Amino acid sequence: MERIILHSDLNSFYASVEMLLDPKLRGKAVAVAGSTENRHGIILAKSELAKKAGVRTGSATWEALRACPELILVPPQYEQYLRFSKLVREIYSRYTNRIESFGMDENWLDLTGCVEEGQGRAAADKIRQTVKEELGLTVSVGVSFNKVFAKLGSDFKKPDGTTVIGREDFKEKIWPLPVSELLYVGRATARLLGRYGIRTIGGLAQSTPEFLKQLFGVVGSGLWKYANGLDESRVMPEGWEMPIKSIGHGITCTSDLVNNDEVWLVLLELSQEIGHKLLKNGLSARGVQITVRDNRLAVKQYQCQMPTHSQSPMEIATWGFKLFKNNYDWHTYIRTITIRAINLVEAGTPRQITLFENEEQKEKRRRLDRTVDEIRARFGKRAIFNASLMGDIKMPVDGRDLVVMPNIMFQ
Repeated sequence: MERIILHSDLNSFYASVEMLLDPKLRGKAVAVAGSTENRHGIILAKSELAKKAGVRTGSATWEALRACPELILVPPQYEQYLRFSKLVREIYSRYTNRIESFGMDENWLDLTGCVEEGQGRAAADKIRQTVKEELGLTVSVGVSFNKVFAKLGSDFKKPDGTTVIGREDFKEKIWPLPVSELLYVGRATARLLGRYGIRTIGGLAQSTPEFLKQLFGVVGSGLWKYANGLDESRVMPEGWEMPIKSIGHGITCTSDLVNNDEVWLVLLELSQEIGHKLLKNGLSARGVQITVRDNRLAVKQYQCQMPTHSQSPMEIATWGFKLFKNNYDWHTYIRTITIRAINLVEAGTPRQITLFENEEQKEKRRRLDRTVDEIRARFGKRAIFNASLMGDIKMPVDGRDLVVMPNIMFQ
């Protein structure tokens, strides 16, 4: 039986919710943004009118206002977005219990066996109509035989449309698209592929999995499968949780980071939360990954292995900082930085002790980390912290500008 997979994407979700809550905003260029008083304010979402005026998600508020002087900026109301997201999922649950979130505004639905074969478009149209009538929101839906093509389909007709991509026409519809449109192909990946003349999804599909694996490892062969319509990943039932593959924390700073000392303080603060999550989940990291976005919005990413796996915030921050110093050239200042603990293992996994390690000192550090984590869990994150973090470290106080990355779907 051919699978019937839908991918739903709520159109301009944050901005649309704001216009529902305040009807005076309708018909105007609206953007949801961080603090407009502080430099760290960035555009989190924008309405269709704002998009047409040249407002870009991720740009600074001053850049958005320069592109669209009549732009109305509103602060985010995350509780309201979460409420509407749950209401939309309740509508989806009338059709299937196989609903997988991809952020607050996107979901995959597996309707295989829930509707008759060939009725995917009709079901998608009905869902769109119901969401619009009951909640006042519009949604674009892609219908296909796998998750990757369904997601691509939801981008075809915005706002408020349905696109079907079948086995018989996916090469015609999908292959001419820029390779950067494919799931998990970011700027760096697209740039490297471009050096080899691969600029479309079709070009990626017609290369060889061996060549792509040589370039990107297992991710490369996964991308080849995606481009050729061979994605077989399941839409997981509601409530299912994907095993944790990495733990990260990122922030958009209140002003640009301009030197290594400022980067160190931010990495040290971000690593506190990573250490807490590692302890909470009984995991330990064998590697560290750093992602940097500069003030021109260019993104660079670096990663390395640590000599032994660790849960220590100080060790994770230290290795992250070494990685940063060894790679970043400071041609531009830094606006956003993320650190991730990667290659996770169970905390009890035996550790290889190196010749020059002081294991007794390391054990003292681990006990200290656990004690600090317990104090912070009981009395709050600011109950105890490194003295070096007492000053202005260019991080937003409210911690709203978090960077959340989805897990990849292939092994």
